[in-house]
Amino acid sequence: MEEQADAELAAPAMDHTFASGSLRLRGHLAEPVDAVSDTPGLVLCHGFPTRGREAPQSGLSFPELAQRIAAEVGWIVLTMNFRGCGRSEGQFSLGGWLDDVHAGFEHVRSLGVERVWLCGFGTGGSLALCEAGRNPAVRGVAALATPADFDDWARHPRRLVLHAREVGVVSDPEFPPSVDRWSAELRQIRPVEGAERLSPRPLLVVHGDSDDLTPLGDAETLVAAHGSAEFRVIGGAGHELRHDPRAVAVLLGWLARQRLADALDDAGV
Repeated sequence: MEEQADAELAAPAMDHTFASGSLRLRGHLAEPVDAVSDTPGLVLCHGFPTRGREAPQSGLSFPELAQRIAAEVGWIVLTMNFRGCGRSEGQFSLGGWLDDVHAGFEHVRSLGVERVWLCGFGTGGSLALCEAGRNPAVRGVAALATPADFDDWARHPRRLVLHAREVGVVSDPEFPPSVDRWSAELRQIRPVEGAERLSPRPLLVVHGDSDDLTPLGDAETLVAAHGSAEFRVIGGAGHELRHDPRAVAVLLGWLARQRLADALDDAGV
């Protein structure tokens, strides 16, 4: 744990800003040294804060992962803090976080990147699937330790509000103005439907067989809904796949293959 904390302190900062509606979000933009006109882009999304890793600490190590993807695989990568996390403005709502994914996608495209993929861990993976399901311009998705739905949250919305306050992702005592409207999004936003609509575009699903927060069955549900996903189960791994070198290696390999496949398509091979 101390080594992990030291690594996070040494990681690049969330030093980039962009707009999501009226809010300013903080992020980090990593670019390869040899970027060219057809360099692919990736939006990298963290998960929901937990006790011990509350909202101010959300995604601290993700700039480091973004830099590694840029250096080793040659992608332009934007990682961001969702609204209510880190130094991003706003308060958590599931629909708001989905809007943030879309804003990140559009921000990367505004940089001149035509081909943009999404990658997310936990809730970030779920919302990446939802954005891809409604946005045909998304080239593909990598989803790691990803819930297939938010039904557990929807069954206990007031408990979720309390938890959101405890971990700091909701800091305004007057928010949400209506718990009923805020919680309705928990049933309306369905990652499994996003996985189905994503097909036949590429999907990578990675899950630990010892994940005590998101059951392995969620990953299997997403894979079945998509129909042709690449599925990797990491033996002995829990929910924190960001810090599992095997999961990161799978992600890097998949990204490299996506870039190669695009290059072959462009060449007519």
